[in-house]
Amino acid sequence: MSFSLQINLEATKTEKYLTVLPQLESLLQNERDLIAGLANTAALLKQAFDFFWVGFYLRDDVACNLVLGPFQGTVACTRIAFTRGVCGACYTSGQTQLVPNVHEFPGHIACDVRSQSEIVLPAFESGKVRLVLDIDSDRLNDFNQEDQHHLEKVMRLIEKYLLA
Repeated sequence: MSFSLQINLEATKTEKYLTVLPQLESLLQNERDLIAGLANTAALLKQAFDFFWVGFYLRDDVACNLVLGPFQGTVACTRIAFTRGVCGACYTSGQTQLVPNVHEFPGHIACDVRSQSEIVLPAFESGKVRLVLDIDSDRLNDFNQEDQHHLEKVMRLIEKYLLA
């Protein structure tokens, strides 16, 4: 299967999400390999929105932490304790974490000092958080409720096609 991102990079954020979601569903609907699906998801989001960093952390029950999965961006933290940072808060609460200024988030882990704002979203398997999507921006207040709404749809696609 060949795939080419079809998006107007000058489009509004809403227009981009409305274009990306069906393209992502097309990418994932016949993919059963978790890592391949997550890799393409990270690449699609990075390319469409030019986010500073986009990646996944997967639950590692043996080590009791989150381990780095597919990502696009600068070198990242390899492991994050379930209870540390924005990713840990998302994992333990099972809720999206929308952080306008990471420097004001207690216990924030600075994998890259250029990160200024962040959104982290959970995906569930059998009722438990299986992985989180972590997106960083090098600008303050870069994420809002619109991002949360559409990125939660991304996570539902991941659950439907890769975690089912």
